[in-house]
Amino acid sequence: MSETPKSAGPVAPELLADLAAASRILAARGVVDGFGHVSMRHPDSPDRFLMSKSIAPALVVPDDIIEYDLNSEPCNANGRGSFLERFIHGEIYKARPDINSVVHSHSPSVIPFGLVTTDMKAMFHNAAFLAAGVPVFDIADKFGDTDMLVCDCVKGEALAEVLKDKDVALMRAHGSVACGPTLQTAVFRAVYTEVNARIQHFAQALSSDGNLAALTKTEGQLADVPNQTAGMRAWHLWRAEVRKEVNW
Repeated sequence: MSETPKSAGPVAPELLADLAAASRILAARGVVDGFGHVSMRHPDSPDRFLMSKSIAPALVVPDDIIEYDLNSEPCNANGRGSFLERFIHGEIYKARPDINSVVHSHSPSVIPFGLVTTDMKAMFHNAAFLAAGVPVFDIADKFGDTDMLVCDCVKGEALAEVLKDKDVALMRAHGSVACGPTLQTAVFRAVYTEVNARIQHFAQALSSDGNLAALTKTEGQLADVPNQTAGMRAWHLWRAEVRKEVNW
């Protein structure tokens, strides 16, 4: 039996509350349902991350938050169950020191883009981060027929290799990951990846020639800079909605 990793220390209650709120926000915005999860890197230790116990996102409370090392081993489970796919988070944090939050979802409008050759494009400025490209992780490429779950470090590492330097990656016949330098940015990107996917479905249905006037890579880079600040407007709205439901 492996030794339990040492905790990096306590985390401010307001940060735990925000992480719990992020789960509820993603559920309220239709990004997750009974499945999916969001994590954030430990604020004082880059080799630890925080994520709720295995529970439906809309039910998460601060006391559900567990600390993990980057091998996705819990430091303080205390009898609480862990998500099977926590390795998605640990391996992305290992590979990407610039990322401090990860969302994994099965966002319904997004999944089709992992099943076809049509690329997901940035349809509008709020989804500017998608203009850099959206790679598709196919678990079968390295592992053949599986249950489609990223259930260990090796599979998580393969996903992180496909993600590379992008903010979002699709997972063929499964879902997607959306990442950011902050919790708020990762939530913003997960929400607007789903919104963007719906817009692209509509736009392609309306197009007579299949061409879409999507953002160019440069437009995406330029638009994403102000979005890092303006996106907080959405976070404050969504966070306030959670506070109406719970007292934290």
